[in-house]
Parts: sequence; structure tokens; C-alpha cells
Amino acid sequence: MKIGFVINPYAGIGGSVALKGSDGAAIVEQALAAGAVQQAETRAKTAMEKAFEDNAQLSQLTIYTAAADMGEDMLQSMGVAADVVDNAGVSDSGRSDNGRTSAQDTKNAIRQFVEHKVDLIVFAGGDGTARDVLDVLSTELCSEIPVIGIPAGVKIHSAVYALSPVHAGELLHLLFSGEAMSLHESAVMDLDEQAFREGRVVARCYGYLPVPVDDTRMQLIKQGGLNPNSSQYGDITVQDIAADIIESMQPDVYYLIGSGSTTAGIMEQLGLENTLLGVDIVRNEELVASDVDAQTILATIKDQPATMVVTVIGGQGHVFGRGNQQLSAEVVRQFDRDDIIIIATDEKLRSLEKRPMISDTGDVELDKELAGLYPVVTGYQQKTLYQLR
Repeated sequence: MKIGFVINPYAGIGGSVALKGSDGAAIVEQALAAGAVQQAETRAKTAMEKAFEDNAQLSQLTIYTAAADMGEDMLQSMGVAADVVDNAGVSDSGRSDNGRTSAQDTKNAIRQFVEHKVDLIVFAGGDGTARDVLDVLSTELCSEIPVIGIPAGVKIHSAVYALSPVHAGELLHLLFSGEAMSLHESAVMDLDEQAFREGRVVARCYGYLPVPVDDTRMQLIKQGGLNPNSSQYGDITVQDIAADIIESMQPDVYYLIGSGSTTAGIMEQLGLENTLLGVDIVRNEELVASDVDAQTILATIKDQPATMVVTVIGGQGHVFGRGNQQLSAEVVRQFDRDDIIIIATDEKLRSLEKRPMISDTGDVELDKELAGLYPVVTGYQQKTLYQLR
């Protein structure tokens, strides 16, 4: 089996510093200047370590990868042999003036994979990376090559990604072990990052790529939440959830109000300015800080009593790791399980079709610690026990 493997090394760079995306050189530079740390290679390594748990499988694989931090370095660190394709990352001459990789580097690598007639393309990134892959495969008339995405971006609406790096690794391990899997066409979503930063979700289907059929490991398309400009935003269920949370708020406790339309209902009832697609901090029913990043959260709460209120992404089930990377592993570790409040309408829970909620903090051990049953607030003084994994 021939595998093409590429990493977008700057995928997700803007998440922890509240930039809500990583598309474009300017955003990457802004994120790095704010102290953001690259996580894509780490997430890709988590997946591939799981995929290669049985070393005997490696003898059956021919792996092609991109140069340096786009795949070569990571595989070398694992002791995995790979053929490095001739993409722009081979030398600094192919990179931008600051030496950073770009979407063009990813596209060049995918073209090389096509020329080498790979059987499967594995890529780590976000929605922008998935678009780059689709652009090449559709242009080269090779869109029948199956793909598996390792989630490493900020906003991952596309259904070509696994639920987490571990899930991606499990799926790859099964494939490398010879398990037969059906394929189906899954949507690559195109999200307007500028609109996203302005608190608006403007997404469209960009096209389709074939992925293995595995509802336990591959994610579905995100189901949209309530539109704050529509009458639905005043839905009685959201109001009831907000009333329950506000009534339970304790004095002198910091409350992190996560992103999403359901959590936005809390801020609306409090009469406070809300960051629909960011994280705000409230104390004594007053706004302490808006649209905060991970470091601001840590500096604000310090050793003080704190609670976080988060919601579930409809359809996908993620509580951590999708669009709220400000709640980094370091931040989440500051909270006991009892100080994590999950809220969701019954409709959102039903949209999961009995699949568990997902934690993908980027820290595998932390995700294991967080796993278990949670009393999800679904209305006023109403809770539903639901599994988080």
C-alpha cells in the first residue's frame, strides 16, 4: 500500500490565542507574535503512533511525505522510513520570504502523491488544508483517491476528518491491518474566516472527497446552531438553560462562558456583551474580559474559584477541541470535573444519534481523565446524563 502523508505545520496556530483560524500568512505571524505554539505536528504524531502500533505493518507500506516540518521531521523522529517528495519545502527557495510554509506547499505535495499513484492520502490540518487537497485532486482528475484527515485546525467543519488524532490513528491501524472498508463521499466545507472572526458562521460545501465509512471514528458535518439575529434565538429551551445556569452562579467565582449560540443565551439574559465564537469571563454577573485567549484565562483565574460553561457541537459532539482552543489543555487542567458544566438542548443531544460527546484537547491523557458520564443541563432544573469520551 502506498501512503501520501503531509502536515500543514501552521494549522490551528490561531486557536489558543483567540484568532479563530490560521488561514493566511498575516494571521500566522500574528499568532506567533502572540506566543502561539505549533501543535499540528504533535497531533499528527499522536495519530501515526497509534497507526503504527504494530511495527510489522510498516514493511507492507510505502510512505511518501513532504519535506522538513511538513512530514519528514515527524516520521524521522518516530524511526519511520519515508520517501520525501520534491515539494517546495525541500529548500527555502520554495517558501515565502519569512520561510513559512503555505497552502501552495501542501498542494505541491499532493500533486507529487498523485504522480506516485498513492492508494491513500493522510493529511493533518483544518478546513483550509482539506480545500487545498480537494483543489489538487479535482484538478488532476484523481478525486477517487481516498483521504483521512487528522484534525489539527481551529475550525473543522469538514466531514473528511476523524473525531480526534487518536481516532484517526485507530482507523489507519485497521486499514494497515488489511481490514476492508467501504468508502463514501464526504463534504469539504469552506468557512469564511473573516466572517467567523466577526461572530458569523458563513459556510458552504466546497466539494466532496472519499473517506472510509466509520461513524465511530469519522466526524459528521457540524450542524448549525441558532442564529442570534433570528427569532429562534429566543427559543424557550435556551432561555430555560440560561436561567438554570445564572441561578446556580456563586458569588466571587469566575465563570468561563464558552463559544456557541446556547452559551450565548446566558450572556443575553445577564445583559452582557457576548463573543458568540469566543470565550468570555464573568464574575458576580459582570463581564470581566471578552474574547480571551488561553494565557489571559490563566492569568485571570489564577488560583481563584472558577467554573467553565461549555456546549456541544451539534452533529459532531465535540465539547473541547473544535473552535474553542482557547480552552487549552493547560486551561482545562485548572478545573475539577465538577467545575465543568456542559449545556445543550435535547435537540443537540439527539443529533448525536447516541454517539458520545468528544474531548479533543490535544492532550491524550487529559482526554482520558475527562471521560465519563456528565449531567448535561438541558433545561431549567433538567439534566441528562450523557457520555463524554
